Amino acid sequence: MERFDISNLKQNDSIHFIGIGGISMSGLAQIAIKLGFKVSGSDWNQTHITKNLESNGADIVYGKGACNEKGIKRASLVVHTAAAKPDNPEMVFASELNKHIIDRAEFLGAIMKMYQNSINVAGTHGKTTTTSMLAHAFMYLSLDPTISIGGELDLIGGNIRTGAHKYFITEACEYTNSFLKFFPTIALITNIEEDHLDFFSGLDEIIESFKTFANLTKGKGTVVAMWDDKNVQKALTDTDLDIKKYGMGKDCDYYPENLKYKAGYPQFDVYSDGKKLCHIDLNVPGEHNVLNALATVAVCDILGLNLELSAKGIETFKGTHRRFEKKGYINNAIVIDDYAHHPTEIMATLKAAKAFPHKRIRCIFQPHTYSRTRTLWNDFVKAFDESDELILTHIYPAREVFDGVTKPQDLAEDIKKRGVNVKYIEEFSEIAKYIKETAKEGDIIFTMGAGDVTEIGPMILE
Repeated sequence: MERFDISNLKQNDSIHFIGIGGISMSGLAQIAIKLGFKVSGSDWNQTHITKNLESNGADIVYGKGACNEKGIKRASLVVHTAAAKPDNPEMVFASELNKHIIDRAEFLGAIMKMYQNSINVAGTHGKTTTTSMLAHAFMYLSLDPTISIGGELDLIGGNIRTGAHKYFITEACEYTNSFLKFFPTIALITNIEEDHLDFFSGLDEIIESFKTFANLTKGKGTVVAMWDDKNVQKALTDTDLDIKKYGMGKDCDYYPENLKYKAGYPQFDVYSDGKKLCHIDLNVPGEHNVLNALATVAVCDILGLNLELSAKGIETFKGTHRRFEKKGYINNAIVIDDYAHHPTEIMATLKAAKAFPHKRIRCIFQPHTYSRTRTLWNDFVKAFDESDELILTHIYPAREVFDGVTKPQDLAEDIKKRGVNVKYIEEFSEIAKYIKETAKEGDIIFTMGAGDVTEIGPMILE
């Protein structure tokens, strides 16, 4: 099937986005507006993101099952989120009108082809943070990049920035094999683990998907790979690709030396082949962010950028929204919101917290989707060993319905068997009340997960 080419559209043509309020879809809509297209869309709820699009001229209708018939009728192209099913009212209506319909990934791939350098950040974890570090480095160097991030970054005032046509920096998600529709000149892979098992059959299929993604650079680009990850090695070993490796060991092309922590934050030199390239004092915690910074330096080096200035740009990065984001204090206890929803992410976040002065680490965790909770059950059971107290709440279903077997109360019982102090509390209001009554100086209190658990922080602090 022939791929969509954005050059087929004319100035002032209309594009309709089904699910326009999603973090990625909204970014694409913003790019479309900046390119001179008229934009319409639909979403379940009005948010600050959709309000911003409306202020820039987007015509949006709201409500579950809403159908923006006017927008679809005048559209030359209809772009849909991966969550939109064939029976979605707008999908049905657009099909009846024989509209050209493509998914989000194909539209993003079409935009990439407009840029000289397309830097795609892929991996089970770390995509948003690494993309944000790259954004800070490129902005510090005044390179005027176009940036698409799966989170909100204060530096660019949201999740999207439209710049010149030399550098495009974006996240590349493996879910539904979306990233296989992209055109990377640099494919950065942070790690590969089991996830999205409602789509993939297992780890072998995931590794094969990343291998196919890496091969998109063959003959025209470079793969930047975190070589400490055995699954990344499986995906890339015995390929004839141009691969640059980064990791904690000297067998990599980029590695750290003289690593130490000051007030919980890593400081280190970046080395390559025994030669010091630059020094970085990070303003985000954790060894995982040392790796993300190494990846950023590797990309900058491949592109021939000034590495000392790139490092200074990385140092200006203090996190994105919902990544170790400090929300406030109660009784001299700090409340932090974090997006971690996979066992590896949870362990990395709690390990990073251990480096800060504290008396107790208290984690409020909301599992995300029944399929992820069920398939990674044993890993979730082991993920909270570094916490002094865990409060588990109901599962955020996202695109799923209750499967009849996966119950967070049972997960709490299995975690308790490991000796973790765990409570199950269903209602957010009850969690907030409990924390307010028990918060003490020296507590680090996390609200953690990819769902609406983020609502608890303001309830605690109000």
